[in-house]
Amino acid sequence: MSGREELAEQLSSRLVGQAHAIAEIVPYVQMHRAGLGPEGRPAGVFLLLGPTGTGKTRTVEALADALHGSEKNLVRVDCGEFQMEHEIAKLIGAPPGYLGHRETLPMLTQQKLGAVTSEGSNLALVLFDEIEKAAPSMTRLLLGVLDKAVLRLGDNTSVNFERTHIFLTSNLGASAMRKEVLPDFGFGSAMAGTGEGTLRKLSSIGLGAVKRKFAPEFVNRIDAVVTYQPLDEDALEAILDHQIAALERHIAQRLEERAFTLELDPSARSFLLEKGTSREYGARELKRIILRRLTQPLAAMVEANLIPSGAVVQAAHGDADKLTLRVVD
Repeated sequence: MSGREELAEQLSSRLVGQAHAIAEIVPYVQMHRAGLGPEGRPAGVFLLLGPTGTGKTRTVEALADALHGSEKNLVRVDCGEFQMEHEIAKLIGAPPGYLGHRETLPMLTQQKLGAVTSEGSNLALVLFDEIEKAAPSMTRLLLGVLDKAVLRLGDNTSVNFERTHIFLTSNLGASAMRKEVLPDFGFGSAMAGTGEGTLRKLSSIGLGAVKRKFAPEFVNRIDAVVTYQPLDEDALEAILDHQIAALERHIAQRLEERAFTLELDPSARSFLLEKGTSREYGARELKRIILRRLTQPLAAMVEANLIPSGAVVQAAHGDADKLTLRVVD
């Protein structure tokens, strides 16, 4: 298996229902590994479009996990925190002589980029989440980064982004995309359309919204615009499987000799999917629903010593708006 195929397989095991996104991103990682990435600009610049809860942010976390062994090995910038022009100082630091110079430490420094790499890869991942929320000064600042891979900080030092993949996520056009393919979205509803034709329509909607929002010189510096389709029932089922498996690993690691096995019957799975997915948020709420309806009740049982070591806890859904947990020795 080639390095490209291996990385694609690793990402596929972490990211559900968005194979085309993986196919777009992996070649840029391969170019960087081969030493053939572009000179004098970032190793890759990606704009990820699509409705909320389709896996845009998850893509970057999955890549960080595959490259560096942890989803946390990335620099994340929440653009919602930079809606005012003056807030850009939080990114680059205030210039010397300005009030708050010593207190305003820049978020983007060479040290921080180096801290999110690993022995396995020197490729740093930087995520600008919901870029459309940022003040225009953010995109003006990014123009130089995307073009020359250099960011000038407030203290006149510079940060080199040549060994960096920059990801910009956005919900631009998301409402129109949902109307195009999901008129009656909800767990158990049929998809109105999937496949290449639908993806082309969604890409056209998203790119049109991007061109209305951002200047041509900004859009032209993006290597790949990746549009995410709303998740179908099979993808939602797979995401639930991943999150339950993650909970089981968490139980095993934290409780060690006191660990137990978790089993969900079909009614429990349907309940979690119904409560954790929606037209507006896709699968984004699923993790929170699992936490509230499954993890927290399990924690209460563990604290009360109601689950013996090695037991099986079966989860089912009855008539009430909750799961019923039963211990089987």
